[in-house]
Amino acid sequence: MLELLRIKNMALIEDLEMELSPGLNVLSGESGAGKSFILRALDFILGAKISTDMVRPGRDKAVVEAMFADSREEELMLKREISAETGRSRCFVNDSLSSQTKLAELREKLLIHTSQHGQQKLLKPAYHSRILDLFWDGGDLFREKSNTLNELRELDAEKERVEQELKSLAEKKDFLLYQKEEIDKVGPKAGEEEELQEKQKRIRSRADLTENINSALDIIHSGGVLDNILALHRKVEEMARDNQDFQPFAEQMQEVSDYLRELESGLRSAPMQEGVQELESVESRLWELSSLKRRLNRDMNQILDLEREIQDNLSFLDQGELTLKQLARKQEELRNKLSRIADKISTGRKSACGPLKEAMESSLRQLGFPEEISLHFEFFAEEIYPGVEESRPRIMWIPNPGQSPQPLDKIASGGELSRFLLALVGLRSEHNLPTLLFDEVDAGIGGETLNKVGRHIRELSATRQVILITHWPQLARLADRHFLVSKKIRDRETSTQCRRLGEKESREELARMAGGGDELRAMAENMAGR
Repeated sequence: MLELLRIKNMALIEDLEMELSPGLNVLSGESGAGKSFILRALDFILGAKISTDMVRPGRDKAVVEAMFADSREEELMLKREISAETGRSRCFVNDSLSSQTKLAELREKLLIHTSQHGQQKLLKPAYHSRILDLFWDGGDLFREKSNTLNELRELDAEKERVEQELKSLAEKKDFLLYQKEEIDKVGPKAGEEEELQEKQKRIRSRADLTENINSALDIIHSGGVLDNILALHRKVEEMARDNQDFQPFAEQMQEVSDYLRELESGLRSAPMQEGVQELESVESRLWELSSLKRRLNRDMNQILDLEREIQDNLSFLDQGELTLKQLARKQEELRNKLSRIADKISTGRKSACGPLKEAMESSLRQLGFPEEISLHFEFFAEEIYPGVEESRPRIMWIPNPGQSPQPLDKIASGGELSRFLLALVGLRSEHNLPTLLFDEVDAGIGGETLNKVGRHIRELSATRQVILITHWPQLARLADRHFLVSKKIRDRETSTQCRRLGEKESREELARMAGGGDELRAMAENMAGR
């Protein structure tokens, strides 16, 4: 229930606060006093959009705050404001920043606003299914239907994606095969290019060593270095035999000769492979890889990724038709499941017609319709998914004897629709029922019918909170809490005010609503003594 409503700087409202009772709360006042602004504020805080011209002139922003409480006395604080400059609004739920969507989700749990807009929904056959569905236990079926429809939509999207991808790949198939052929001809492997470049470096380094060894041997032999050293060694030994002073030189020459022979031996035993053919093979392979990179305009890692991608795409092309068949099979299974659910829902709706018809006819009679009033449900098939139909109801009625069944929009007046909506709302019996807000529910009715409407509203208020806006004293007198909406002019500024009336003030307001005058005032006094 709505415990507290505060409105600041919205339209003609400067600062308005209302504390409401759990039962029947009545708002009355002259036409144009500003009752509609209070309704707009309630709609705004529960997610509706308003324009910046609803911000009071000269103010930065309009603010609406509301406090709701459920049967467990758990409170919910809502706040919403709109900037006059930007038109942006901010929402708060229990002091935490929230969204307009969240407020809209909360709305159905907190408030049912029955007005001319609600009456217009009654004229739409699509809304009649929602009415009928309130009166039979089909919750699991509706959830199963929703889940199955979601699965089918996801399946449809997946099927469309596969078809589009197959179409796109089919158009590129020749190019994919060309790229695959180019890659297959070369057959690159991961890390191959780096290994070849390293091998090329090693071969070139080994080739330089071989060349230097051959050059050194050429110097030793072609230049006669070794022969000359040996000849010189013999001469020095001859001199040492003749003169001991040359003995050290002879020994040193022996060492030189030995070193030179060891060098020659070492050079001859070193690896002497040319490696030319191996180097040519490596460089030829590197050239193939480089040419492939130029043709495909990718580096080697990208080419290897492309190879995997091409293989995946070609495999997808091969498997695509099978995938589509599997999706179509699953789609058919879900379509059959949805069809069975739709049949059960259709059966459930038809079985609920009788109880709803009886309950509605009884309520409508209590609201002043003729005893002979009769409701009928006409069913028509509506496609909820290609190939799946569901029976949807259209409410038909005979408000007067002798007429044939007609749809609501053909024969129902505003007053009749108001009472029809009132009867529907009264049949709901959930726990933690939302607050009922009746605006112009008394339009087009009077006399004893008005009294019957009043009794019905009074009965509703015994089990849930009701807010009623009315111009009829017969209804206002039933209030548990009576509020007067009025306009005041101060310092050339007009403002809408709303104040709770005491018992004496309520009698005076009932007299005003009755038309004034001593006789009518006495009638109002009598009304107030209910």
